[in-house]
Amino acid sequence: MRIAITGHKGQLGTVLQQVLVAEEIVGLDLPEHDITDPVSIVETVTALEPDVVVHTAAMTNVDGCEQNPDLAFRVNTLGSQNIALACSRCGAAMVHVSTNDVFDGRLDRPYYEWDTPSPRSTYARSKAAAEFYVRTLLNRFYIVRTAWLYGRGGDNFVTKIMAAADKHGAIRVVTDEVSAPTYAPDLAEAIGQLIKTRHYGIYHFTNGGICSRFDWAKKILELSGRADVPVEAITTAEWTRSAAPPLYAPILNFAGAELGITLRPWQDALQAYFDG
Repeated sequence: MRIAITGHKGQLGTVLQQVLVAEEIVGLDLPEHDITDPVSIVETVTALEPDVVVHTAAMTNVDGCEQNPDLAFRVNTLGSQNIALACSRCGAAMVHVSTNDVFDGRLDRPYYEWDTPSPRSTYARSKAAAEFYVRTLLNRFYIVRTAWLYGRGGDNFVTKIMAAADKHGAIRVVTDEVSAPTYAPDLAEAIGQLIKTRHYGIYHFTNGGICSRFDWAKKILELSGRADVPVEAITTAEWTRSAAPPLYAPILNFAGAELGITLRPWQDALQAYFDG
């Protein structure tokens, strides 16, 4: 099977290549391949004649999206439209990686795959609009929503918490933002399993369980040998940022679990991250 991966140099794209090593992989990333170029990227993907395109390329800096909405919609929305159109032309299935941010976090329960998106931030709106294009333009697609993604070699919450602890000797972390961390290798494994099913649709893949950012930070410090670093619990109202994240937005893996695809508990995944 020939699989094209957009954003193959990124956090998820890198581990996808390791997971899908038995397949024929073609990577598409900047500067050679720009998903916002509607002519070039469509022609490039079409010419490759892939069986599946895994679309991981995105502008994921949530606050940066708020500060530059035009760029966010150009990359996340129209870039995804371009990839979907390319898949349509060459007959490829598409895996579109999306986010729990498409929900507003106002329910008192985890979100199912079929719950209606209600995005709050620019980043969230750009990703929800991307989902719309994928659903509208294609019949064979997997929309895979995830949350709080981290992995080795990436700039993410785990590395930021450790860096802040080392720099300041104490940190402040919000307690009212709740979801589930997702270890990139575990997400990549789940995507690899999903592709083999050819069971198209919308899926929620995060590591098992839920926690607050505060809980996650405490566990990061414990496992990284920094358990003595003081952590002050604060609310999102006390933490100034450009974008408003959904506060309670765990996403439930219902559809994937019915196919036998599950991810281990987030605590076990975080331990694996530190075990190397």
